[in-house]
Amino acid sequence: MGIENKQMDFTEGSIMKKMILFATPIFLGNLLQSSYQIIDSLWVGNLIGADALGAVSISATIIFTILSFIIGINSATLTVLSQRTGAKDNEGLRVSLNAFVFVLGTLSIFLGAAGYFLSPFILKWMGIPESIMPMALNYLRINFVGIIFLFGYNFIGTVLRAVGDSKTPLRFIFLAVILNTVLDPIFISVLNYGMEGAAYATVLSQGSAFLFGIIYSIKKKGLPFTIPSPPPWQEFKRIFKLGLPSGFSMMAISGGILAIMTVVTSFGETVIAGYGAAQRIDSVIMLPAITLGSAITSMAGQNIGADKWHRVNDIAKSGLLLIVSVSLTISLLVFLSARLLMGMFVEDQATINFGASYLRIIAFFYPFLGINFVLNGIVRSSGAMFQVLVLNIISFWVLRFPLAWAFSSIFSENGIAIGIGLSFVVSSVIAASYYRFGRWRNINIFHEEQKDN
Repeated sequence: MGIENKQMDFTEGSIMKKMILFATPIFLGNLLQSSYQIIDSLWVGNLIGADALGAVSISATIIFTILSFIIGINSATLTVLSQRTGAKDNEGLRVSLNAFVFVLGTLSIFLGAAGYFLSPFILKWMGIPESIMPMALNYLRINFVGIIFLFGYNFIGTVLRAVGDSKTPLRFIFLAVILNTVLDPIFISVLNYGMEGAAYATVLSQGSAFLFGIIYSIKKKGLPFTIPSPPPWQEFKRIFKLGLPSGFSMMAISGGILAIMTVVTSFGETVIAGYGAAQRIDSVIMLPAITLGSAITSMAGQNIGADKWHRVNDIAKSGLLLIVSVSLTISLLVFLSARLLMGMFVEDQATINFGASYLRIIAFFYPFLGINFVLNGIVRSSGAMFQVLVLNIISFWVLRFPLAWAFSSIFSENGIAIGIGLSFVVSSVIAASYYRFGRWRNINIFHEEQKDN
């Protein structure tokens, strides 16, 4: 069955125009996606309290950490399928797509079960206060039960973007967010489930989006999904050759975030709650960078598949120009409205003070993070997953966590933002150096197939 979508061909035409048109729906989708945790935080913080907000923040970090491995492997989906699309290889697209479904679906079920049983040990290792342990544990476990839904509809969105369709994923993400917004207060207050209610609302919303995404993608868009079955060995090999470094790369990122949370928890409940609320706002500042990183991987991947390397370089230049200008604008807005934004989540003045201070310090470092996302997105599109893994290990474990810890030792809790911000600057210099001088352009992820032919 053919793919019936309004997909974009990035191998010709205006790069900047197509980048904006393609990236805008991804940005809106990411904004809706991030609103999941924002909505939970708003309802939990206002209906239950600051301690519950801290529990949600810690739990969300853990969920992302556990899920990060398959999210990382999923990012290889963009590389493989976008290059298949650029090369006009429809049969290869079908085989690779269903190989990813089998591998990633199996992994998500396994990690969901592991996360459920390991939750209490992880929370104790993080050293969270006993006062919020029960709330965090219940919220965490319910989310792990439904983790297949969270991964599932994100995977479908990734597949659609790989073939040049960034608009369709908005539909089922929008459905999920609307349901979550409506169900949160009902489960938390009306049905009196408290923290568990916020988790139930999220799982039900994500499950609905997943179901809708599958039906719509097959019936309306003609994506060549089949009943999952073990893929050919060559596809297994390709997925793990690209996916394992990419998965470990995401684990390096999320593990670094989790390590920074151990620095945060050492300052007590007020800083935990303030940091948690600030991270929700922080995630919005990051959205343009995340968006362009994803869009650029699809765009550059199609051009690599079509062997149009001059356009790959132009995509990098356009992406850098766009991300720096957008990031500076958003950073200015966040800097000026930091206290107002924090006040949306909590009423406690000490919590607001810390969160606003964190945002004002970190805000203008984000253009450097954007440079990282854009250049790593280009490099990733070639299949240089191991190289991106090394870059992320340096970024988080050599720079971000040690600098956050060191500066917090000197400047107390405000040093967390200083250390993280400085790590963005150094990481961007390293990413630019590898983009300019690295050998990522020599990688060919389909060389075995080409030898067979």
